[in-house]
Amino acid sequence: MPRSEPMAHPAPVSPVPVAGPQTVMVIGDSFTVGSGPVARWESYAALTARELDWQLITAGAAGTGFVNPGRVGRTFQDSFDRELAWRPAPDLLVVSGGHNDRRTPPSQVYGAAARLLESVRERWPGTGIVVVGPLWMGTAPGWAFQVRDAVALAAGEAGAVFLDPLGRRWDGAMILPDGVHPTLEGHVGIARWLVAALRENGFERAS
Repeated sequence: MPRSEPMAHPAPVSPVPVAGPQTVMVIGDSFTVGSGPVARWESYAALTARELDWQLITAGAAGTGFVNPGRVGRTFQDSFDRELAWRPAPDLLVVSGGHNDRRTPPSQVYGAAARLLESVRERWPGTGIVVVGPLWMGTAPGWAFQVRDAVALAAGEAGAVFLDPLGRRWDGAMILPDGVHPTLEGHVGIARWLVAALRENGFERAS
């Protein structure tokens, strides 16, 4: 019998590398981590992550700020140190807040924000930074603008992109009965604004 030829096997095909989602970390307060009937995975941060195909890690807690430690006893700096700084560097860090830094001299808010951003730069020199000023669903009081200006100054000096949501008008259906926090529809609205602002500043995952 003629000897059969060995069966040819196709050469293995190398997988085509696919760009994965950016790793993005967010530090914030109740607006960021969710509050009332809105869970963390329904917050504007989570909705933004889904839209932009991010791998999201959220840090922070309700009632906290750059200076105000809230009931949990930690500021944004503490949240960065305890929850994020030990991790590998993300592609982008978003720091969002200031709403809870009421009755705090703007100079203290500026100092705390500047120290936080300096810590981030030292720990992750190649990470992009976006700072979002205080979110206010209703008419913002005068002190909120002072906090906004202090945070914006610190962001500018650190070379971070600053995004200002104050002065935006949110529909009544976007505000919970407490008059402070956003409903799920409110989080959707904030996410739409943030996605557009990030895209305008070039913070979108390359396909």
